[in-house]
Amino acid sequence: MIRSKRKINKLRGSRSNGGGCTKKRRGAGNKGGRGNAGASKQHWTWTAKFDPDHYGKHGFKRPQKMIKKVNPVNLSYLEEQADNLIESGKASKDGDSIVIDVTELGYDKVLAKGKITKSFIISAPQFSASAIEKIEEMGGEAIEL
Repeated sequence: MIRSKRKINKLRGSRSNGGGCTKKRRGAGNKGGRGNAGASKQHWTWTAKFDPDHYGKHGFKRPQKMIKKVNPVNLSYLEEQADNLIESGKASKDGDSIVIDVTELGYDKVLAKGKITKSFIISAPQFSASAIEKIEEMGGEAIEL
C-alpha cells in the first residue's frame, strides 16, 4: 500500500526522527565511513561478495606500436566522389572503368557499404571480401598492394 502521508510528518516533534540515539546520526562514523572507506577492513565481507575484482590488476595493456590503426573507406563514398576525384587528378578513367589508388587518398582498406553502379579498378592494401565481390560484379578489379 502506498503511504498517503510522508513519514517525516509523523516524526515531526520527535527528537531523533526515528534514528535512535541522536549521536548515531553524526557524520559517517556510525556507518563505518563514506563511500569505499574500509573496503579492505570493516567492509571486507561486502567487498568480497559484491566487488571481488576491486583490488589487483586486470588484463594487460597492448603496446601502442603493436596496434595498427586501419583507415577504411566505403565503396559508396568512392562512387559519390568519383567525378570529383577525376577532376582533381587523384583518379583516372581507363575506358569504362575508373582507376583509383586509395592510398593516395589516405585510406588503407576498402569496405563494401553502399551500392555501386560504375566499374572501378581500385588498388588498396586491404579489401573486405564483400567489397571485392561487389567490385568484380560490376566488371571492375580489386588490386591488393
